Amino acid sequence: MKVKTLNKTKSNNAEVVVKDEIFGINPDENVILRVLNWQLAKKQQGSHKVKSRSEVKSTTAKMYRQKGGGRARHGAASVVQFRGGGVVHGPVSRSHSHKLPKKIRVLGLKSALSQKAENNNIMIFNIEKISKKTSEIVKIFSKEGLKKVLLVFGKDDKKDDLNLAFRNVPLADTINQIGLNVYDVMKKDHILFTEEGLKEFQDRLSK
Repeated sequence: MKVKTLNKTKSNNAEVVVKDEIFGINPDENVILRVLNWQLAKKQQGSHKVKSRSEVKSTTAKMYRQKGGGRARHGAASVVQFRGGGVVHGPVSRSHSHKLPKKIRVLGLKSALSQKAENNNIMIFNIEKISKKTSEIVKIFSKEGLKKVLLVFGKDDKKDDLNLAFRNVPLADTINQIGLNVYDVMKKDHILFTEEGLKEFQDRLSK
């Protein structure tokens, strides 16, 4: 499969061959959804909590005498049926994360990228031929009609310059290829790879 290289002018745009086993598979939307749910579950804070009977601070004195009152027997006021008492079977602080096999996670990422490639939304960002200036990047994006963009770079790229240049570009983010994930891919309209980022990413997923 071939994807377009993003340069200063449309006339200079070339094409780069990417691996079909990563960018050209038949996208499985069910797998994408599974991976998205797995990622969102890990993000969920899980700090919602209520106090149980043992955690409620109240007097331990008996509410009223055992017999002769004509009422049911009661001891402490911390029992669940009284206002201010504990909550039975209420939520407690916990992690919502669950396990998902690595093969499914990789397949989900390949499916998400293949879906983008199918719609011609995967491109190569040629660092050498594009100035690392925010104003120039905005002009190029405007010419190509790019809005919500994710730039994927490699470990050998000068990411500090890229982050500074992209920081003020509306709706544009950067990420290292090692952290590329389904959630970030699906959140953006266009995915741009630097040449080094593409090479490292394809080598990592081909192992």
